[in-house]
Amino acid sequence: MSRRLTMALPSKGRLREPSWLLLEASGVAPQEPGERVLQAHCRNADIDLLFVRADDVPEYVEDGVVDCGITGLDLVSERESDVEVLLRLGFGTCSLQAAVSMEDSATSIEDLEGRRIATSHPRTAAKMLAARGIKAELVRVAGSVEISPRLGLADAIIDLVSTGSTLRTNGLRSLGVLFESEAVLVGKMGSTDLEARSTLTTVLGSVINARANRYLLCNVAKDRLGDVLALLPTSGSPTVMDLATSGLVAVHALVPSADIWSLLPKLKACGARSILTLPVERMVS
Repeated sequence: MSRRLTMALPSKGRLREPSWLLLEASGVAPQEPGERVLQAHCRNADIDLLFVRADDVPEYVEDGVVDCGITGLDLVSERESDVEVLLRLGFGTCSLQAAVSMEDSATSIEDLEGRRIATSHPRTAAKMLAARGIKAELVRVAGSVEISPRLGLADAIIDLVSTGSTLRTNGLRSLGVLFESEAVLVGKMGSTDLEARSTLTTVLGSVINARANRYLLCNVAKDRLGDVLALLPTSGSPTVMDLATSGLVAVHALVPSADIWSLLPKLKACGARSILTLPVERMVS
């Protein structure tokens, strides 16, 4: 990198710990980790870290206070920040959903036409509803949005949902998703530090790609090789090597982690043996 890159990280909340772990896995972790640290340097990389609220990261990046930062895509949308999404990070996933009480007759988001809706994301909610041609009155609520229908403040809510347990606890049911969010790495628009940002996104991206895959190894008879290869959900070409035992080959391949559960019994049924799956540390496409 030509100069030190400044990067904002969430200082608290649900994005803090996974952001920290991503940096550590990438080998660019802070030298002085700790709950009260506001600034830190990185090991093995020319990066200075600034720990701020995730809500403030889009503004810090847009104003050029830092070169890039990690925040939620929902925060970027809500603040209508003029920043560039450099990388989706694969954690902090949630969605902005519309919900009503269990007793409400509404069955779809379109049924919110003319309703009074409480939300902590009024800008994003307004954009998403307008895109569907729905006119409604939005009431901005800073916190505890789920209790609004019970208090008579609104007929429905639009709020971030991760598992849906909070909705159920408060007697609400979802009508559908308006916006999908996750943690993202954002950078300043029109930045001249393209090489530095490219290096950072490549390094972080290699860890994210690796987490989504597993290295699969197995042995199979040559006459069953075609059946095994046909099962492998990989876009690349698997490695096939002859073994010392005549008629047997070893197959090595990268496969999506999500497919392992269903793939292993199918491989076994096709005659694959000595099946191993290993975690991948880095993966650069």
